[in-house]
Amino acid sequence: MRTIFVLVKCELGRAYEVADEAVQRIEEVSEVYSISGQYDLIMKFHLDDEVDVGRFVTSRVQTLPGVKDTFTLITFKAFS
Repeated sequence: MRTIFVLVKCELGRAYEVADEAVQRIEEVSEVYSISGQYDLIMKFHLDDEVDVGRFVTSRVQTLPGVKDTFTLITFKAFS
């Protein structure tokens, strides 16, 4: 299992719609938070090891209505 975070910049006034769509349409989504700064949302995904991260982001996240831009962070190790 691989965890990635995707920062999402939305069209003006659409952040809540994008967040709702992600939760409803993408089963791999774990959490979605609204954030301040350059991006509007941060989404956490748990992907199977064989999933192509680039293809997943471009076909599943960037195609959500209202998404303008994304920035993907790939994780390596979780510390607790």
